[in-house]
Amino acid sequence: MAADRRPSRPARSSRPAGSIRLIAGQWRSRKLPVPDLPGLRPTPDRVRETLFNWLAPIIAGSRCLDLFAGTGALGLEAASRGAAEVWLVEQEPRAVAQLRENISRLQADQVRVVASPVAAFLAQAPAQPFDIAFVDPPYAAGALPSVLADLAAGGWLRPGALIYVEWPQEAPPPLPATPWRSMRAGAVRCALYRWPEAADHDSAAAASSVPA
Repeated sequence: MAADRRPSRPARSSRPAGSIRLIAGQWRSRKLPVPDLPGLRPTPDRVRETLFNWLAPIIAGSRCLDLFAGTGALGLEAASRGAAEVWLVEQEPRAVAQLRENISRLQADQVRVVASPVAAFLAQAPAQPFDIAFVDPPYAAGALPSVLADLAAGGWLRPGALIYVEWPQEAPPPLPATPWRSMRAGAVRCALYRWPEAADHDSAAAASSVPA
C-alpha cells in the first residue's frame, strides 16, 4: 500500500494565531492577532458589547485595570471607547509580547502592559485608584476570591468604582453583594459590581472566604 504523501498538519504551536475584533470606538472593527495558548479565553463579542453598553456613561476619561489581561480584549476595547488610561496585567511571556505588539499597531499611548503575576502586582501600593477593573482569571486557578480581597485591601479602586467579573455557572457568586448588572453567557456568569465606599471595604474583603 502506498504511503500517504499528503503534507502533514503543522503542530498546534505553529498554527496561525487567532484574532480578536474591537467592537466600537476609535479602533472599531480592527482585528488584532492573539497567540495560540492553552486556556486563553477572550471575552466573546456579544458579552463585550453588553458590558460596554453598561459602561457607556462612564468609560470616557476613566482609568481601567485589566487583570489577567490575556488577549487584552477588555482593556483594549475600553481604550478604543475613550478610557484615558488602561493597565493590562499579564504574566505569560508570549501573551505579554503580543499585547505590546498590538498596542504598537494601534499607537495606543494610553495603554500600559505590566508583565507580572497578578498577586505580586496587587501587593504593591497603587499611585492612584482606578475607576473600572476587569477581573477574569483562569477558572481552574481559583484565584478570583483572593484577587477581589487584594483589590479591596490595597486601595486599588476608588469609592464607587465598577468591577467586572466572570465565573463558571456552577460556582457561587464571587461577592456577597448584589451585582449592579449581570448576565449569563453559555456556561459562564458575568456581573458588574459597584465597589463599596471606602468605609465598607472590610465587608467586601469577606469575599476571600467564598470558594471560586
